[in-house]
Amino acid sequence: MTRAPQSPPEDPTPPPRIHPSASQPDLSNSDLVALRLDAVIMAVTDAQPRVLVLDSVGAPPFLPSGPLRPAEDRTLELGVRRWVREQTGLELDYVEQLYTFGDQHRDPTEKRQGIRVTSVAYLALVREGVVTDSPARWANVYPLFPWEDWRQGRPPVLAEVIEPALNAWSDSNPDRSARALRRERAAVAFGLDGTPWDADRVLERYELLYEAELVTEALPQAPAGTGLPMPLDHRRIVATALGRLRGKIKYRPVVFELLEDSFTLLHLQQVVEALAGLALHKPNFRRLLDRTRLVEGTGRRSSQGRGRPAETFRFRREVLRERPRPGVGIPRSSA
Repeated sequence: MTRAPQSPPEDPTPPPRIHPSASQPDLSNSDLVALRLDAVIMAVTDAQPRVLVLDSVGAPPFLPSGPLRPAEDRTLELGVRRWVREQTGLELDYVEQLYTFGDQHRDPTEKRQGIRVTSVAYLALVREGVVTDSPARWANVYPLFPWEDWRQGRPPVLAEVIEPALNAWSDSNPDRSARALRRERAAVAFGLDGTPWDADRVLERYELLYEAELVTEALPQAPAGTGLPMPLDHRRIVATALGRLRGKIKYRPVVFELLEDSFTLLHLQQVVEALAGLALHKPNFRRLLDRTRLVEGTGRRSSQGRGRPAETFRFRREVLRERPRPGVGIPRSSA
């Protein structure tokens, strides 16, 4: 038998009297906030992480985005799905809320209109497909962050551009302790002075370069080699997404959202390497898959590629009920 919902007990104390002007203040534009929805849609194709962008004449590419329509969008996620569908024609599957970006003057319209523009960003994982009848296209991620791809060893841009520029930025502070702190932050973020490289610190690295005015978004005359720019703070949003994804593949099976239902172990390894920006030790990777039992054989072989057809595998969904953190993990790098 279902009980009827009960009303909360009445409070015998009368509510305080509030002057109408106190409950309905006069609001200027500087008190208002405009809410936008941004989508970082990522895929991995030909061993390259890719992001879906929109082109604009005479301007860098930007992420699919649009304002929340309160009367139409029942949830923020439905709103971002609608914008992506309208701007790119894609129907998203895996979507998660990424972060809220609301720094002052992140959008230049704030200085003209006085309204703070806040963005709720979402991360979506898809298998790359052809985008037609829209200005959308797939763009490689690492030209945005050329220091993040270590699959062929330490990126030359670190020694040639970033390390000397960060050293100069550190030395420019007249305070001795502040100089030491800047050098420590640079070493931890970029793996300098013998500090190990932490692939997950993608956002920390970009924000440090922004603070040091070494990226175009912070200073139009920034040094060459520090990545392709994006409008507003969209490159910061992509950095947040890449860092989130690198961390998440260690404890959630999200990488399989980027794969077909059946795949070879080599293809799986290439996708993990592409996201992590690291070259993985093949035997260690295979042993990790055996130990975690994330995949199972299909009994078929792939006809793609040269040489002997390789056995194909699929994600073993039972692992979701077997343990709480069924990620792929990142075994030791071969570099």
